Amino acid sequence: MSDNQQEIDSRVIVDVARETAFDLVADVGRWPQFHPSAVHAEVLHSNDKGDLIQYWALVSDSAVRTWRAVRRVDRPGHRITLTHLDAESPASGIRAEWVFTELAPHRTEVVLRHHIDAQAEADLGPLLEQITKDSGEQLDTLRDTAARLTELDELVVSFTDPLFVAGAVEDAYDYLYRADLWPERIPHVVGLTLTEEVPDVQFFDMETKGPDGSTHTVRSVRICLPPKLIVYKQISLPAMLDAHTGHWKFTEVPEGVIAEARHTSTIKPSALSLLGAGTTIGHARRYLRRLLSGNSMSNLTLAKAFAEGRAGF
Repeated sequence: MSDNQQEIDSRVIVDVARETAFDLVADVGRWPQFHPSAVHAEVLHSNDKGDLIQYWALVSDSAVRTWRAVRRVDRPGHRITLTHLDAESPASGIRAEWVFTELAPHRTEVVLRHHIDAQAEADLGPLLEQITKDSGEQLDTLRDTAARLTELDELVVSFTDPLFVAGAVEDAYDYLYRADLWPERIPHVVGLTLTEEVPDVQFFDMETKGPDGSTHTVRSVRICLPPKLIVYKQISLPAMLDAHTGHWKFTEVPEGVIAEARHTSTIKPSALSLLGAGTTIGHARRYLRRLLSGNSMSNLTLAKAFAEGRAGF
């Protein structure tokens, strides 16, 4: 039994219906697009006891931490609870709880409460400060996203491009995993500096050339889950974007592999003029779709040729 028990409450009021606020928190797959530190989250297993979820989050522009938690979603009770499986030291247990209270038909109070257990002699000060900071940032993201929901429907461009590969999933995956080789393999990549201090967690600065010959450099983090998935998030962005996430996904089928590129980009409204005077959001959406899809399909086509060549085709 722990002798040191602490509780931290953080709260925010959002101008959306309670169910809408609940859905925004419950949809962990959307958080990387809107929350700066979130990189990836996926449900590993589900049963009547809840969902086992693994999270990856930035702790700096060159480091990621990951943890697992059991999530229980109580929609009738308007609560979501998360029990951390490996509590961060010096805590022996951490449980988070989201509570949603309707104040009016389109006004909701959201409380993010943390329960922390530790031994009596444990110094919880730094951990409590970090939890308080993180909770505040999460609630800020929730408030800002809720306030912009209608606008974001226009600003977020999300799509997938699939391509069949008559080769091994390991070869298709490896071609896109080896980003350090992209400058010599992929024409629009001018230069790339990659670090992988933790296996399968990559950071890189990549310089690319646009259709007009201009170049720009972005910094990205990638979570690599061989041989089926590579998730990425740009952490320094092109001037016209507020966010850019995506993945390379590899699904085995009897005939080979379906390789898929996904892009989800959030347009920065104040930067529309970079595409020319009078540029509308519709123009920017079409431009991004054409540019991003062209680049990713080019990459997939090269991965296809590599994997099929290894298979003898």
